This record gives sequence, C-alpha cells and structure tokens, in this order.
Amino acid sequence: MSVAEGPGSPAEAEFEPSVRDGLYTLGIEMMGVKQGRATGVVVLRGGIIMGGDSFFYYTGSYSFSRGKWRGEMIVHQHTDAPGLNLVFGGREVTCGFTGSYAEGTADIDGTALVGPYSIPFRAQLALKVPG
Repeated sequence: MSVAEGPGSPAEAEFEPSVRDGLYTLGIEMMGVKQGRATGVVVLRGGIIMGGDSFFYYTGSYSFSRGKWRGEMIVHQHTDAPGLNLVFGGREVTCGFTGSYAEGTADIDGTALVGPYSIPFRAQLALKVPG
C-alpha cells in the first residue's frame, strides 16, 4: 500500500457510504409534553430535504459524515384539520436532528421548537425509490 492509499486518504473517502438520494417513507413519534405520530414521504437529494404528509410540508438541509447525519427542517401546515388537535397546528416549526444512516435506512433523534415547547422526536426513514 502506498502512502496515498492509507487510512484517511482521498481514495478511502471515495468509498465512504453516504446518504442515498431518493424517495423515503417517514415515520415520526413526538414525545414529551406534546405527543403525536405522523407518517409521510421525504425526498433527499444532495443535502436538500423536501417532503410532507396529510397536513404539513417539510423543507430543509442535511450533511453526512462517517455513518452519521445531521440536519434541520422547517415544517409548514398546508391543509386545515377541523376537529383535530395537531401538535404543530397553525405554526411554522423549526426542527433539528442527528442520527445514523446505513444502506437506505435512517434513524433520527431531534427536537422541534413549537411555540414555548421543545418537543423531542424520533423518526425512521426507509428508501423506497433511489434517485
């Protein structure tokens, strides 16, 4: 092995797995003072997040290194929900997250800032359509 091919070299970095671009399903569980669940879809492409569910759409960004990723999203309500008490209802919500990613699946731990509350959440993503 030459010096250029040693650990940490550019040749090794080329083979580091990364977050795959594509369409993912998303399952979220909110915990703490306000609790709730949501399912939706999200597209990850080159560090950009776009997605949504029945009542909200999400936009944001992420970065990835060594099997771990982190990012931030802003959640906006797009549809009224008469009779439902939505945790994020009527608010623009900022979320930050960290987690692990491997072979088309991801686990996330994050925090959503909803009015005066910091709501912890967990999410799982599964790649459905590579992009």
